[in-house]
Amino acid sequence: MSSLADKADRHALYEQAVQCVEAEIDMVDASFEAIRGYAAQTLREDFCGTAQTSIEWIQRRPDNVAIGVDLDGEVLAWSNDNHLDHLMLEERGRIELLQEDVRALEIEPVQMVMAMNFSYQLFDTRQTLRDYFTSVRQGLSDDGVFFLDAFGGYDCYKEIEETTACEGFDYIWDQASYNPIDSGMQCYIHFTFPDGSRLDKAFSYYWRMWTLPELQELLEEAGFENVTVYWEGTDEESGEGDGIYTPATLGDADPAWVCYLSAEI
Repeated sequence: MSSLADKADRHALYEQAVQCVEAEIDMVDASFEAIRGYAAQTLREDFCGTAQTSIEWIQRRPDNVAIGVDLDGEVLAWSNDNHLDHLMLEERGRIELLQEDVRALEIEPVQMVMAMNFSYQLFDTRQTLRDYFTSVRQGLSDDGVFFLDAFGGYDCYKEIEETTACEGFDYIWDQASYNPIDSGMQCYIHFTFPDGSRLDKAFSYYWRMWTLPELQELLEEAGFENVTVYWEGTDEESGEGDGIYTPATLGDADPAWVCYLSAEI
């Protein structure tokens, strides 16, 4: 008899456990409009995975267009089968998925590029990350803005596991190793199920733990201007994050935090 882990779809689990594309699009959409004074139409989602963010974008407004880019053909095929094939014909015409290296794209410039879920951290030297940032800048239109997320805090340098209960399964974030000499970090995502079965290493990441000062400096070295950090506010009753990110120059020394950055042409 098959276990729940045997039947599980790792991409569907990831979307449910990790992503909140509605909130992410809320944030970049409002921030672009605050910066430029009008709404963006064109979006490129780098390291797009299942392209759930791109789909959310095209469904926000009837003139929005998205391009999702990822090297992994398997996840792009999954997105086609599970998402794009279920879109209305008109929506399908406003989204394109490309299996390409994000640093070597030859497409029309867009108004926004997003690099979320920390995927850019796979570039583990200053040169390779700066080269990526430079290529993003070259792929933006004259009014373009680049958005990315970052995480940190003193718990992020520990070798720990964190379990989060989701509907029908538990999501486990595993910081398996950290090397303070080169800031290299091995992380995994596991899933466990009520029948006791487990999907080990459903996702594996080896990346460099970049700090916010390094990211801001490299963005500026790549030619961006007005690099802004957006820090999460605090709910007065719970003491936890309130999900509202605003421009900031002072952050809290929390054990773990997630923030966003924007960089302008």
